[in-house]
Amino acid sequence: MNDEKVQIAYEILQYLIDNPKAQDTLEGIVTWWLLERTIKQQTLLVKEALAMLVKDRLVLAQTGNDSRTHYKINGRQRKRIISLLQQES
Repeated sequence: MNDEKVQIAYEILQYLIDNPKAQDTLEGIVTWWLLERTIKQQTLLVKEALAMLVKDRLVLAQTGNDSRTHYKINGRQRKRIISLLQQES
């Protein structure tokens, strides 16, 4: 088995351990079980990436009227951002 298949197998097993009464179809497992885990994992990674970008002053964080944090580009760092993106590609 390749690494990706093993990872998915473990994610399915973890879901079943967390939800021992769960049962679903292939489509349901993909849509609900695995997507939910992926969203949770990605949310944490995005949160950490945004914190890094804010710390480096490439992105600005502001509290909106809805009391949630809104992120936007730091226009003063535009040239630096473009340079970073060019180095990465």
